[in-house]
Amino acid sequence: MKADWSRAFDDPITLPDGRELVTLRQAGEYITKLPKAEHDAPHWQLAMRCLIDAAARGGILMIAEIAMRRAINQGKPKPRKKREKGYKIIR
Repeated sequence: MKADWSRAFDDPITLPDGRELVTLRQAGEYITKLPKAEHDAPHWQLAMRCLIDAAARGGILMIAEIAMRRAINQGKPKPRKKREKGYKIIR
């Protein structure tokens, strides 16, 4: 099976600088251009393995997309959900 790096994500992945990654190729090139210390971090290595799996072995594209989004957001605080208001039931 020939690698298909042109496969597109369901939704483009927006980078912190506003650029978007649309294909597996763009995501792979983004990772390879990271500084070595960052590139070697476990979250980026996992993302790259998922990209390779999706491109070379026909793996699940959504897994690669999730791994990329998690790697990009690594270390950022998670958005807090607003707590639902509690309403009293009056009888």
